[in-house]
Amino acid sequence: MKHTLEYRDGRIARQLAARIAAETAGDGAGYRFMEFCGGHTHAISRYGLEDLLPPSVRLIHGPGCPVCVLPVARIDTAIRLVERSGITLCTYGDLMRVPGSRGVSLLRAKAGGADVRMIYSALDAIATARAEPQRQVVLFAIGFETTTPPTALAVRLAAELGLKNFTVFCNHVLTPAAIQNILESPDLREFGRVRLDGFIGPAHVSTVIGSEPYTFFAEEFAKPVVIAGFEPLDVLQAVLMLIRQVNDGRHEVENQYGRAVRLEGNEGAKRDVAQVFELRKTFEWRGLGQVPYSALRLKERYGEFDAERRFALSDAPAREVPGCQCGAVLRGVKTPLDCRLFGTACTPETPMGSCMVSPEGACSAYWTYKRFRASPPRETAA
Repeated sequence: MKHTLEYRDGRIARQLAARIAAETAGDGAGYRFMEFCGGHTHAISRYGLEDLLPPSVRLIHGPGCPVCVLPVARIDTAIRLVERSGITLCTYGDLMRVPGSRGVSLLRAKAGGADVRMIYSALDAIATARAEPQRQVVLFAIGFETTTPPTALAVRLAAELGLKNFTVFCNHVLTPAAIQNILESPDLREFGRVRLDGFIGPAHVSTVIGSEPYTFFAEEFAKPVVIAGFEPLDVLQAVLMLIRQVNDGRHEVENQYGRAVRLEGNEGAKRDVAQVFELRKTFEWRGLGQVPYSALRLKERYGEFDAERRFALSDAPAREVPGCQCGAVLRGVKTPLDCRLFGTACTPETPMGSCMVSPEGACSAYWTYKRFRASPPRETAA
């Protein structure tokens, strides 16, 4: 447990909480910070960090993870694809259980006879394509910047091997564009807006892209950003750093996770991604709507490995499961407890939305760590 237990020291956690309380005393407006990443949301719930904070400090759950923000239409498209004869769809375990617009998931499609296979890495899909050349093997690629490099390497390997039966259904999305979308607060009548005073920046993503991309948001929107690790002391220290920035009237990018994140990020991983992928003009995010330049697709030189091109795929309009509040939760306007389906019709065994399915989803965190206590209502405005 070396390099883990020291970040879970209860004595230090209480000391940090005392500092936070002392430095927020007398501030009537309060502080509202969004943690973008679901790993932080689960750490907050698992270790009861909200219970250590004074009432003036609110932690608001954000987009969470790629599975959470994947729109229903993309699930529907994948299901229609794998229902075709001769198609094998390789994907990751949590994605298989996300319901589509008809309540049908990839797992249910598999039970109905579709060839859907759970994998642990992109290379598993390559191995499947090599072992079964008579089938068209499609990798359902998904992830933030953290998991994009392995997909890029898989595509390059497929090109080197000359695989003719391997393609990628690409759903890789970019966190900076989503942060900008949230800060710009477009008029989404069904969700409203939520006041934010700063961001707890994602950890794993930042190991790839570095801390520099967040500078724009700090300067343009005058919102501080603190990149934080996933341990409880990481999160508490990040909250303290954000409070100090707000108190000082500063809006800078600070890196609490210095043991893993550098200013420039991982140059090799970024080169691999740039070689294979290019920006889409727009992409739909659950809860955020269409976000410009927020997702990736394969470059023309690798177009033969693009499932959307090979199989002429297009997304049809789709709606959330009636009553599901995942979109509002992902935007930070509501908590899981604001959803009438939470804990009743929607449980881990019968999920109605992606936030309950994903192991990084806010609903999953509330359920797993029994965070059923009502929280103060969000301050929203249309």
